[in-house]
Amino acid sequence: MSHAAAAPAWPALVERASASYRPAGRFALNFARGKLRWDPVFRHLLIHGLIAPGARVLDIGCGQGLLASLLEAAEEEARRGRWPAGWARPPSGVRLTGIELSAREVARARNALGNGAEFVCGDMRSVAFPPADTIVILDVLHYVERDEQDEVLARARAALGAGGTLLLRVGDAASRHRFAASQWVDRLVFRLRGSRARPQSGRAVSAWIAHLVGLGFQVSDRPMSEGTPFANVLLVATLGPPRSES
Repeated sequence: MSHAAAAPAWPALVERASASYRPAGRFALNFARGKLRWDPVFRHLLIHGLIAPGARVLDIGCGQGLLASLLEAAEEEARRGRWPAGWARPPSGVRLTGIELSAREVARARNALGNGAEFVCGDMRSVAFPPADTIVILDVLHYVERDEQDEVLARARAALGAGGTLLLRVGDAASRHRFAASQWVDRLVFRLRGSRARPQSGRAVSAWIAHLVGLGFQVSDRPMSEGTPFANVLLVATLGPPRSES
């Protein structure tokens, strides 16, 4: 299903997910609204059922907890009978653990979502990964060096159970100008948050796929830049039969 098909339901779902951030201030609220509404990856995860009901989800680099907030809002919308018939099953009963380096972001996530999810303040390069059915890493690995990326992925592979799924969004460094655009936006967001931009290390999508296959995954790639100037690609890596789109 195209993202356009989600249009009638999506704004209401985004507003429900974003409302939790009102006490955190205007920046946190507006960031949640903008990111959830206009970044195509969040719609794609829900419409195509890439996070299954009841799954143990590990969100590495979770920021202020946007995915957790969205999943919580999705469950509430489904409970109220407002889940679109053409979408995959709603991700009800998900248990999410988020890992985030920034203490400020973790505080926002905890304040907004209460006991709805567990948030750990720590470095993905060293913090323990709990067992998971689905691991989500969106636009995070390029902040560390290549050998550190490989170590994070190896540990994620070890944390996944049989049939587990890794949802990894990366920028395609082979698309030089669009990859540079995403780097510029990253630096801007870091400055707005009062942080310094960190070194970034990218690679071509073909190299990401080859590495994941070497870890034992079966991988499909899905363009994930709709409506943006970026070169983002979602890699759906499974330890069982490849997922088909719903």
